[in-house]
Amino acid sequence: MKASIAIQVLPDAPDDQELCRMVDEVIAYIAGTGLHYVVGPFETTIEGDDYDQLMDIAKECQHVAIRAGAKKVSAYIKVVCCPDQDILSIDQKIGKYQKKD
Repeated sequence: MKASIAIQVLPDAPDDQELCRMVDEVIAYIAGTGLHYVVGPFETTIEGDDYDQLMDIAKECQHVAIRAGAKKVSAYIKVVCCPDQDILSIDQKIGKYQKKD
């Protein structure tokens, strides 16, 4: 099943520096999954062929933030999935807006 998730992880942190450090650890975890992802200013979008894998990643993102020191984590998740056909990819949705170096 093709799927895409957008996840915003908001760790409870004592200051902005610690917040960014914790979020950076979550993004490093996402990068390590090997799936295609794009980091935005509010959320990170991840796409893949395995719905269950994406849900496991969403769950683990919260665990990563807690291991990074967060006492509490809020996560906001958007999901698109389709069992019978392709979904719009990240590149199809925003590719024309990305800067080309």
